[in-house]
Amino acid sequence: MNAPVEGYHFQMMRRAIDMIDAADHTLTLDELAAAMDMSPAHFQRIFSHWAGVSPKRYQQYLQMDHARRLLQERFTTLETALSTGLSGSSRLHDMFLRWEAMSPGDYARGGEGLTIYWGWFDSPFGPSLVMGTDRGICGIGFASETTPEATMEDLVGRWPKATYVEDPMMLRPWVLNAYGAGNSDDGTPMYLIGAPFQIKVWEALLNVPTGKVTTYSEIAQCIGRPKAVRAVGTAVGRNPISLLIPCHRALRKSGGLGGYHWGLPVKRAILAWESARAEA
Repeated sequence: MNAPVEGYHFQMMRRAIDMIDAADHTLTLDELAAAMDMSPAHFQRIFSHWAGVSPKRYQQYLQMDHARRLLQERFTTLETALSTGLSGSSRLHDMFLRWEAMSPGDYARGGEGLTIYWGWFDSPFGPSLVMGTDRGICGIGFASETTPEATMEDLVGRWPKATYVEDPMMLRPWVLNAYGAGNSDDGTPMYLIGAPFQIKVWEALLNVPTGKVTTYSEIAQCIGRPKAVRAVGTAVGRNPISLLIPCHRALRKSGGLGGYHWGLPVKRAILAWESARAEA
């Protein structure tokens, strides 16, 4: 795996998240630091730099009822987001995202004639497979809950007729920006490859601000299809650009996490991380 951002620290954060997620009690700073083979002070400093809050506070965000609290306290009305000019953009790690979509005709051809570059990169949420065209990132998948082979098969299967070229260096500047460690002012370009209905849903997701959440029914209402909640849920689940198109911010109306294509532990970890950074 490539390590675009302080690779050792990303590996350490992933191990810490896995340990926290598997524990049946709140872990002490000493327990976490010892498991990471660090002094408590050093681990606290590294962890707080990444999450923006202490390990103890972050563990509170990983609790199962966090999604319900988010829905009560940080629910966003997408109509309001649209009226304030957020359409088509969002901020993730304070990096501006810009995007364009493939035409429906090109999508129907299954990526035929399209060259997609790919590479593996470390992330705090597990090994990530990043794909992109010359126009921007078109896919991000995680392999913490599955195998790298299954993640590759999943993304390749979405555009079966495309030509795939391994070239992590071509993607690296975009990945640095996407993961919050880039120096470019150009932001992170994305190239949305999907059916028209899917792209409408993904555009709505891009209007959910960092640190906020929405519901599947709210998305359906926003795109003018209030009765298509189930179809919206399917489109959310088929989002190919995890993290950047924030499908993790879509919850059930009851406050449950709902599904997540790359595993609920990943969704919970991302929501906890964004909540911590929003608080910070």
